[in-house]
Amino acid sequence: MVPLIPRDVLFGNPSRVAPQLSPDGKRLAYIAPDDGVLNVWVRTIGQEDDRVITRDRDRGIRDYTWAEDNVHLLYVQDKDGDENWHVFKVTEKGGDDVDLTPIEGIQARIFGVEKSHPETILLGMNDRDPQLHDIHRVDLATGASTLLVENEIRAIDWTPDHELTVRLATLPTPDGGFLVLHRANPEAEWTELLTIASEDAMSSQVLGFGGDNRTLYITSSDGVNAGELRALDTVTGETTTLAGDPAADAHDILTHPETHEPQAVTFWKERKTMVVLDEAIGKDIERLTAFLDGDLHVIDRDRDDRQWLVAYTMDRGAVRYCGYDRESGEISFLFSARPELDDQPLVAMKPIRYRSRDGLTINGYLSLPAGVAPKNLPTVLNIHGGPWHRDYWGLHPEAQWLANRGYACLQINFRGSTGYGKEFVNAGDREWGGRMQDDITDGAKWLIEQGIADPEKTAIYGGSYGGFAVLSGLTKTPDLFACGVDIVGPSNLITFSNSIPPYWEPLRALFSRRVGDVETEQEFLKSRSPINSVDRIEAPLLIVQGRNDPRVKREESLQIRDALIERGKTVEFLEFDDEGHGFAKPENRMIFYARAEKFLSDHLGGEFEE
Repeated sequence: MVPLIPRDVLFGNPSRVAPQLSPDGKRLAYIAPDDGVLNVWVRTIGQEDDRVITRDRDRGIRDYTWAEDNVHLLYVQDKDGDENWHVFKVTEKGGDDVDLTPIEGIQARIFGVEKSHPETILLGMNDRDPQLHDIHRVDLATGASTLLVENEIRAIDWTPDHELTVRLATLPTPDGGFLVLHRANPEAEWTELLTIASEDAMSSQVLGFGGDNRTLYITSSDGVNAGELRALDTVTGETTTLAGDPAADAHDILTHPETHEPQAVTFWKERKTMVVLDEAIGKDIERLTAFLDGDLHVIDRDRDDRQWLVAYTMDRGAVRYCGYDRESGEISFLFSARPELDDQPLVAMKPIRYRSRDGLTINGYLSLPAGVAPKNLPTVLNIHGGPWHRDYWGLHPEAQWLANRGYACLQINFRGSTGYGKEFVNAGDREWGGRMQDDITDGAKWLIEQGIADPEKTAIYGGSYGGFAVLSGLTKTPDLFACGVDIVGPSNLITFSNSIPPYWEPLRALFSRRVGDVETEQEFLKSRSPINSVDRIEAPLLIVQGRNDPRVKREESLQIRDALIERGKTVEFLEFDDEGHGFAKPENRMIFYARAEKFLSDHLGGEFEE
C-alpha cells in the first residue's frame, strides 16, 4: 500500500523559494514563512545571519526584487485577490514596509530598475485612467513620485533602456496584433519601429535593449512558424536571427548582467533545452547541467558575473537551489523548496502525445499511481488555464496529489497552448468550446483506448480556462465524465467578455479575434457558452470561486450554480471571501484540496486523507 502524501506537504507553504542575489553579490534574499505567512528574508553570503525583513501577516509575499542600490528590496501585494497591486519597499535590514503607490484602487507595476540610476525606479500606475498605466519616476529614499510619461498614446506596455529612459511603447492594433513605437530620447516623436501581425502575437515579444541601448532583442515568428530570438537595430531597422527552432518558440533568455547581451536561450518541447550563444559560458552550462539530474535554470547572477544562482526542476522532487562560483567552479547546495517531499512516494511525469481527430499532434504529460498496474484506472484530466499557456515537465503538486490518491492524471497541451509555434496556438482561435475542447475529449478517449483509463470513472478538473473546459466537457460530452471540478471558470462568454478588468480593455481586439466579438457575434458566443447547455450536465459538479476575482467575476460561477440547482442537478459550491483568481492563502488551499479530494473520492473511488 502506497502511503498518502499529506496535503499540507504538497500544498502548504514552501520551506524556502525564489532566492535572489543582491547586485553586489554580498547578500542573498529568499521567500520563506514567518509565523505561517510567506515573507522576504535576507542573509549575508557566507554567514548564518538569516533575518526576516518584511511584515506581511495576510496573503504572503510571492514576488519581489532587489533595487540596484543594494539596500532596498521591492515587492508587490494586493488585497484579498483584487489584483490592484501596490509596490512596497523595505531595506535589507528590515524595518517599516513603505507603500510607494499609496492610492486606493489603483494597480501599479514595476517597469525599470537599473544600475545606472540606483536611487530611482520606474513604476506604472493607472491612477489617471484605470485602463492605462502612466510611467512615474520614484525616489527610493523619499518615496517622491514624478510623472515621467503620460499615456496619451494608449500603450499597454513600456520598455526603458538601461539609462531608465522610456524608449519603446507597445500598442494594440485593431486586428489583434501589436505596434511597437520607438523614440531616441524623451524629446523625440514616437515613430513606428515594428509591427507584430495578429498571427504572430502569441509567439513574438519585446525582450529589452542590449548594453548599447540601440540593439533591441525580441522573439519573433514573422516569416517562420516558431518564435526566434532576434536582434533588431533600432537605427537601421535591420534584424538578425540569433537562434530558433522550427517546432518550439524561444522561451527564457539568459543575458549578461553587465553587457545585457544574450548568452543562451531555451526552448521547451517535452523538456527544457538550452542553446548556448556565447561560448564564454559554455563550460559553465556544461558543468552545471551535469551536476544534478533535472532541468537547469540560471536564475540570478551578481554584477561581477562570478556568483550565480541556479535551480534544478525535476518531476520526482522539489526544486533544488544551488550557488555557483565561476572562478573556482564550485557548486554548493543552498536549499530545497520543499525538503519534506524527499521521502514521499513521488511518481514520474511522463511526456505523451496523440493525434487529434483532425490530425494535429497533441502533447501532454501523464502521471500514474505507484504500486498498481496502469490498467483501467480512475482518471482525472487536469486542464491548464490561460488558455494561452501550457503545462511543463517538472514537479506538479496537483499531478502528484492525484496520482498518490490512485488516479491517472493526464495534462493536455491542447491547441491554443503556447510554446509550440504560431500554427498550433492560432489553431485555437475561436475554438473555445470547439476544437480546443475536442482535443481534450480526444485525450480522454485516447487514454481509454490505451486501456489506462476506466471509461466509467474519468473526471475533468481545471481552473480559469481549465474551469471553462470542465463546464464545456460536462455539457458537450456528458456521457464521458463521471464528475467535474470547476475552479474560477467562465460559464458565459458574453458576461465574461463584458466584465473584464479595465486594464484588459485595450486588448479587446485580441480577445475578439481569439474568442469571438461580443458586439457582433453574440449568437456564436452563446453557442459556445456552457450556461446555455446546462440541461445537458448529468455528472456531479464542484464549483469553486474567489469572491474578489477581477478576471472571472463570481457571477460566472453563481449563474451556473443557480441554473443547476433550479434543475435539480448535483452541484457543490465553495467560495472564499478573501481570494481572487486562485488561492494565495495556505489555509484556503487546505480547505479547497480537502473538499476536492473528498468530492473525487465520492465519485471516482480514490483515496482520501481524513
